[in-house]
Amino acid sequence: MVDTFGPAMSQGRRHIERSGPVREQREPIRVLVVDDHELFRRGLEIVLAQEEDISVVGEAGDGAEAVEKAADLLPDIVLMDVRMPRRGGIEACTSIKEVAPSARIIMLTISDEEADLYDAIKAGATGYLLKEISTDEVTAAIRAVADGQSQISPSMAAKLLTEFKALIQRTDERRLVPAPKLTDRELEVLKLVATGKNNRDIAKDLFISENTVKNHVRNILEKLQLHSRMEAVVYAMREKILDLGGG
Repeated sequence: MVDTFGPAMSQGRRHIERSGPVREQREPIRVLVVDDHELFRRGLEIVLAQEEDISVVGEAGDGAEAVEKAADLLPDIVLMDVRMPRRGGIEACTSIKEVAPSARIIMLTISDEEADLYDAIKAGATGYLLKEISTDEVTAAIRAVADGQSQISPSMAAKLLTEFKALIQRTDERRLVPAPKLTDRELEVLKLVATGKNNRDIAKDLFISENTVKNHVRNILEKLQLHSRMEAVVYAMREKILDLGGG
């Protein structure tokens, strides 16, 4: 059988010493596997079948099917790719959290793009792992996330820390500069961006076109001299331009 995981994931299916809480007394962790490559899904199922405390309860080939399966199966963990046809993993995250609130989502992907990491976290993912990791690391991550921890591949965690350090530095450099004046409409758009809504949903909420929303977001970023939606939200909260605690 072809090993679909690459060299790093072709290690022996040995039992690793588990750290943290002992799971022998608990029900198996119910896992839904979501990936558009059938061979990869099958490979994951074979790997996870070797673990007594992990049970694959279903699989899906895209985000749309993942939402349906999550609503039906109510898994503990959703192991999901980022980029898939019909509906991607990040877009599916929010819907899965709505239909299966107790499910924890781990993105398992080849994408090492910072934007995908940020969007996945904002959408509700608890883990972000690259497919280059070993099989032992996959099972360890499933157990850790099931126990309430977050898991991010070291290389991605380093990028996240670097970005936040840069963001803090840029914000500190601007603290003595008066906050730019945003229009009432721009503040409305910014508040909806801060809640994690995409341009299409914001357009529906405000009864405006999606292109108009894009223009507002671009104007907000230009006024705040920022580079991303995430930076706009963090900056707005720190500078008290926006109060997310209100109604």
